[in-house]
Amino acid sequence: MVRQIYAYMRILITNDDGVNSSGIIAAKKAVEDLGSIDIVAPATQQSGIGHALTLFEPIRVTSTNLRDGSEAYSVSGTPTDAVLVGIFEIASKKPELVISGINVGENLGMSELTTSGTIGAAMEAAAQDIPALSVSLQVTRGDMKFHDGHVDVDFTHAQKMTRKVVRRIARQSLPEGIDFLNLNIPSSPDNNKIKLTRLGKRMYKVHIEKRLDPRGRPYYWIDGVPQEKDDPGTDVHVLREENCATITPISLDASTDLDLIREWLD
Repeated sequence: MVRQIYAYMRILITNDDGVNSSGIIAAKKAVEDLGSIDIVAPATQQSGIGHALTLFEPIRVTSTNLRDGSEAYSVSGTPTDAVLVGIFEIASKKPELVISGINVGENLGMSELTTSGTIGAAMEAAAQDIPALSVSLQVTRGDMKFHDGHVDVDFTHAQKMTRKVVRRIARQSLPEGIDFLNLNIPSSPDNNKIKLTRLGKRMYKVHIEKRLDPRGRPYYWIDGVPQEKDDPGTDVHVLREENCATITPISLDASTDLDLIREWLD
């Protein structure tokens, strides 16, 4: 069954960079004439939190205003918390589309499905049977990814690509079996194309740095070195080697062909 989405949509926008991020304003501006918009996002930077849900402490929701003066809701929790609060408490009617982003920093490869808060928010929307789009913009400096507020980034191309995909969703909805789309935009694109891709293996090579505190006890920072090479047709390859925007369809049904394991179990 194809889910119908009307041309003028009820849109919920969230992110994992925090409600004060530049990217959430950019997302709003990209689609503000395409529907009625609610903005509900974490109060603070939540990168790397994945699909985490707050279960052991209360969630506080505060009405606030973005830098451009538009109304938003700040949630003292994760991106997933923000999506759930937005759907079931803030929105007057169930949203017809959830946009997570525009994230500062790309989200590529299989590993980001479980670590990215941007993707985690889109995944939760899809689990609530709402079509979703996660949007991320490549940046050239690693320190820009974890700001909790304004960053000096040009979102112009990312806004154009976001709008293009949202308009397509509005006209045609998502294909049967596709629950959400993961859109990544290069920082300095060579063209205005969006290429259909599959997930690459991983976005980073894991790097763990060991240090000693003043008392000589070890502690660790988990970091990563960007993975530049991957198979042709993957999001990692197309974004980083072809310098082109990528769109990757994702299904929540991650199970494989049952026949492949049936014999193994017998």
